[in-house]
Amino acid sequence: MNGITMMVIAILFLGAGYLFYGKWLAKTWGINPKDPTPAYTQQDGVDYVPADTNVVFGHQFASIAGAGPINGPIQAAIFGWVPVLLWILIGGVFFGAVQDFASMYASVKSKGKGIGTIIEMYIGKTGKKLFLLFCWLFCILVIAAFADIVAGTFNGYSDTGATVKANGAVASTSMIFIIEAVLLGMILRWARLNKWINTAIAVLMLVAAVWIGMNFPFYLTQTTWHYIIFIYVFIACVAPVWALLQPRDYLNSYLLIFMIAGAIIGVFVSNPSINLTAFAGFDVDGQMLFPILFVTIACGAVSGFHSLVSSGTASKQIKNEKDMLPVSYGAMIMESMLAVIALICVASFAGGEAASMGLITQPQIFAGAIANFLATIVTF
Repeated sequence: MNGITMMVIAILFLGAGYLFYGKWLAKTWGINPKDPTPAYTQQDGVDYVPADTNVVFGHQFASIAGAGPINGPIQAAIFGWVPVLLWILIGGVFFGAVQDFASMYASVKSKGKGIGTIIEMYIGKTGKKLFLLFCWLFCILVIAAFADIVAGTFNGYSDTGATVKANGAVASTSMIFIIEAVLLGMILRWARLNKWINTAIAVLMLVAAVWIGMNFPFYLTQTTWHYIIFIYVFIACVAPVWALLQPRDYLNSYLLIFMIAGAIIGVFVSNPSINLTAFAGFDVDGQMLFPILFVTIACGAVSGFHSLVSSGTASKQIKNEKDMLPVSYGAMIMESMLAVIALICVASFAGGEAASMGLITQPQIFAGAIANFLATIVTF
């Protein structure tokens, strides 16, 4: 097995899943492009805001494709590449994407209500209360975990007190990115330009943020970043979606898509070897394949958090019911592709190269492998 073969299998399986199974679901469930969506019938300029398909897709994809589809497959790789690949592909097409699509469909058909209200409609108030309690606890866990990951990534100082330029550059880029997102939100809201002009502006902003961040890094401690991140989380929760959420994720989606496209091309050019064992067993160092494999690959294959995104924010921005398939099912297929890339990344380093290069954490392994793939394109 090599990287090209694994990539071809993934592209064919995920593509067929979208074209055949996804469209069959849309037809079976009765998607009606003529029915007005909640973005219009409930429009309030805060949460219910009609947005173009590419903008909502960007929001959906960037919201669900965080560290999960990168960390999960790399951690689960202890069981071998075969079970990881099978769960990413089968879970993504028949479980994760279906869940995302169903959550969005149920919300759009219910005036954009959240999944908690829908549970109350069909199960009762007790069911809603239990679900909201679970969501509250779950979101505390998710916010705390990801805030710590981001703060650690932005930490401008090493254990010895020396500045870390790479971390400072990432932090600087991200802050500029947020400022640009607010500006882009105003452009999308008030200028009403052609979508291709909006795309060009977004790409230019993205390039500018990366360039400025790389050349003008700034350094803060991890503790300081924790405070800044929690303040930002509060602002993002209360601001109208068009002011921050939509444009931020719209910008971020281009960064992710460019990275995925570059990684795919890099895999085809470099054709990395798959150095992982195909199947390491059901019990590896005391870790049982069931349930560890399935809960570790928590976003690349299926995640309950996605239903909150699909029914909580994205469903309120859908302009036409036919947009639900590419926005929800399509975003999950794209995230599964990201998970496959993460698997190829760790498989290419399975011979011990990652440790010799000082790459220890999952993001470092992923970034190191992606850098290798992209370098092959330049030198090809």
